[in-house]
Amino acid sequence: MLPTPEQIEGYIQQGIQCTHIKVEGDGQHFFATIVSPEFEGKRLIQRHQLVYGAMGDRMKAEVHALSIKAFTPEEFVQNSDV
Repeated sequence: MLPTPEQIEGYIQQGIQCTHIKVEGDGQHFFATIVSPEFEGKRLIQRHQLVYGAMGDRMKAEVHALSIKAFTPEEFVQNSDV
């Protein structure tokens, strides 16, 4: 059974403190906007690694692709058009 966007949101929220999260997708390809204070001081690759860590083995088994926009709360306010 393919995961839903809501399930992907739940997986990410279990591993990362999110102040905002929105996931869209078709069951295999997902697009996530994630806002977390845990991203403070981290480079883009480190932010993505946190998300992939929260997803765990699901990235290999259930999800074909996950496009990530990862913001700190301050960055999200500055880019409120995203």
